[in-house]
Amino acid sequence: MARLVIVSNRVTPPRARPAEAGGLAVAMRDALRARGGLWFGWSGEVGETAAPKVETSGRVTYATVDLSQADYDEYYSGFANSTLWPLFHYRVGLLEFSRAHFEGYLRVNALFARLLQPLLRADDRVWAHDYHLMPLAAELRRLGVTNRTGFFLHTPFPVARVLEALPPCHELLAALSAYDLVGFQTSSDLRAFQDCMMNLAGGAVGTDGTIEAFGRRFRAGVFPVGINTPGFADMAKEAMTSPETVRLKDSMGGRKLIIGVDRLDYSKGLPNRFLAYERLLERWPQYKASVTYLQVAPRTRGDVTQYRMLRQELERAAGRINSRYAEFDWTPVRYLGRSLARGVLAGFYRTARVGLVTPLRDGMNLVAKEYVAAQDPEDPGVLVLSRFAGAAEELEAALIVNPFDIDAIAEALNQALAMPADERRIRWEAMMAPLSRNTAQAWYDQFVASLGANQPH
Repeated sequence: MARLVIVSNRVTPPRARPAEAGGLAVAMRDALRARGGLWFGWSGEVGETAAPKVETSGRVTYATVDLSQADYDEYYSGFANSTLWPLFHYRVGLLEFSRAHFEGYLRVNALFARLLQPLLRADDRVWAHDYHLMPLAAELRRLGVTNRTGFFLHTPFPVARVLEALPPCHELLAALSAYDLVGFQTSSDLRAFQDCMMNLAGGAVGTDGTIEAFGRRFRAGVFPVGINTPGFADMAKEAMTSPETVRLKDSMGGRKLIIGVDRLDYSKGLPNRFLAYERLLERWPQYKASVTYLQVAPRTRGDVTQYRMLRQELERAAGRINSRYAEFDWTPVRYLGRSLARGVLAGFYRTARVGLVTPLRDGMNLVAKEYVAAQDPEDPGVLVLSRFAGAAEELEAALIVNPFDIDAIAEALNQALAMPADERRIRWEAMMAPLSRNTAQAWYDQFVASLGANQPH
C-alpha cells in the first residue's frame, strides 16, 4: 500500500493537548493515526530554517520546519491571512495585497517542496491542505517530483468575480492545475472553482469532473469533511459526569444553555450573534433569567489589527448586554476568550439546549457536526446554523438562518428554545444520518481512493 504524505501549514505535534488542535488538525489526527504516514509542515516556531525535525509516534512520522521572521511576516501573516483568508471568505474590503507578500508566499511553498522532496518515496501519495499551500504541487513538479499529489481546500472557494479581485489570480489557478486532484467542502465551492477555470483561465470542464487548463488535465470533486461521529458521541456521554460539566450544570441553576464555540475571527459572525441574543431578550422577555448564552472564542492572530478590533467589539457587546439585563443571580452572557479541551466541550455541547453556529461564510464548520453528535438521543438540543456554513448542505434539519439577519437569528433561537421534544428528536435523527455516513475516516478514505485512481496528466 502506498504511503500517504500529509502536508499542511501547521503540524500538530503528537504531544499537543486536545485544546491546541483545530478543525483541520482534529480531522487529520483522527484519520492519519489509523493508517499511518508522514505529516510535514511548519512547526509553528519562528527561527532559522534548517533541515526538518523528524520524530515518530505510533504509525505517524512528523517532519516540521521553522520559518524565518520574514517568511512568517510575508507568507503567513501577510499573503495567507491578510490576502487569501478575507478573499476566500468574501470579505474583499478587508483584502490587503502586497507583491512582496505574494513573493514570500511562493518562496515558502518552494522551501517546503525543497525540504519535502528528500523525504518522499517513489510510490508516496502527497496530500496538501488549505489555502497556504496552493502552489506546493507546482513547486514539487519543478523539482521533478511525479508522485500523485492532491489538494484539499478547507475554506470556501470564491466565485470568479470575487477571485479576480486578486492580482495574481491566474498564477494561483495555474498552480492548482499542477495537482492531480483538487477537493472542496461543498458543491457550491466546486462550481465556483469550475467557473473560475472556465471564465478566468479559459479551461474546459468535463462531465466526469475532469478539468483541462494550463496544459494539464486533472480532476476536482466534493469531499465533505466529517468527524469521528461515534467517538465524539461517546466522549460527550462520558463527559456528563466530568467535574467541568457538573460545575457548568450546577452554575446554570436549571436555566437553558445556548452555546457557541468559534475561533475569534471576523468570518464567524460573532457580533451579529451577540446582537441576535440581545434581540431575543428584547422581544421575548420570558427568557430573562431563564436562559444563558456561553460563547467560547479563543483568541487568534493577535498581531492582525482586525482581530484586535473584533475582540474589543465583542467585549463591549457582552458588557452592554450584561449591564442591561443581568440580575444579582444571573449573567446573560458568559464570554470565554480561551480554548477548552475537546472532552470538556463535548460535555458542554450535550448540556446545551441550543447550538448557535452562524458564520458569515465557512468552509465546513465541524463545531456544528460535533454539537449534533454530542446530543442525548432521548432529549437532544437544537442546532441553529448559518446557510453559509458548508455543513448546511448536510444538516438540512437544523434551523437554517441568514447570519446577516439579526431578527431571523433571534426568531430561530426562540423557536429552538420552545421546540417540543418530539420535533427535536426528529430533527436530530435526520442530521445524524449524514454524520454517521460522512465521518472523518470516510472523508479520508474517499479522497485517498480518488487520488489513487488512474488519470492522464
